[in-house]
Amino acid sequence: MAFNAKKYLEKLRSEALAEAERDGVAIRVSNLTKSFKLPTERAWGLKQAIFNRLRGIKGYKKQVVLSGIDFEVKKGEFLGIVGRNGSGKSTLLKLLAEIYVPDSGKVTVNGSLVPFIELGVGFNPELTGRENIYLNGAMLGFSNREVDKMYNEIVKFAELEDFMDQKLKNYSSGMQVRLAFSIAIRAKGDILVLDEVLAVGDAAFQEKCNNYFASLHGNQTVILVTHDMGNVERFCDRAILIEKGKIVKDGEPKAVADAYRKLWD
Repeated sequence: MAFNAKKYLEKLRSEALAEAERDGVAIRVSNLTKSFKLPTERAWGLKQAIFNRLRGIKGYKKQVVLSGIDFEVKKGEFLGIVGRNGSGKSTLLKLLAEIYVPDSGKVTVNGSLVPFIELGVGFNPELTGRENIYLNGAMLGFSNREVDKMYNEIVKFAELEDFMDQKLKNYSSGMQVRLAFSIAIRAKGDILVLDEVLAVGDAAFQEKCNNYFASLHGNQTVILVTHDMGNVERFCDRAILIEKGKIVKDGEPKAVADAYRKLWD
């Protein structure tokens, strides 16, 4: 019988999920590595490309963004991921969300994962706020009937009752983010992946968002990427510090927050 690579990979994934379920693990990341090719010299036409190749000029350089990343997230855990700009945090989130494919290593996700990475993706500026709620709801997998039931809650949370029949292009950026966030938190998922989404809207709306995330504590698995060490210490059970594509500290939130602050000394 011929070797069926697809079935073999499905078998490995099934076994990994079963093991994660037994261990109470929501996400397991094993020896994860990711790099990108950055262009260094543009080849104008085929002739120039061949000439560059003969001279040993590749036209790009390899940038390793993450190298040998290993960690687990337990079910119901609120994990913070911190690091300076360019450390690899957002790349890691996109690997968890399967937006990127790793060069090597493995991500095992036990449950449904909902990424809040770029709020408002899929909004149409020519449609009204009301129409965009139904559009985004459909993108999140909700039927029109389900959106009907949650519509008033979405509008009330976003504090946009007087603007729902205006086109989105007439909204301020803050109004658009509030609407996107209010829709996104209705998504059904076992694991939430958040990239700086606590910094949305004005101070009062941010506090409303903070209260919402506080209500998730212990009830849902959450991964939060942030530069706000106050939120790390306030919400997280555990935190990870990434520096130059590697995990340099993994542990108690205050200790990780202090290590992050020392990077700036």
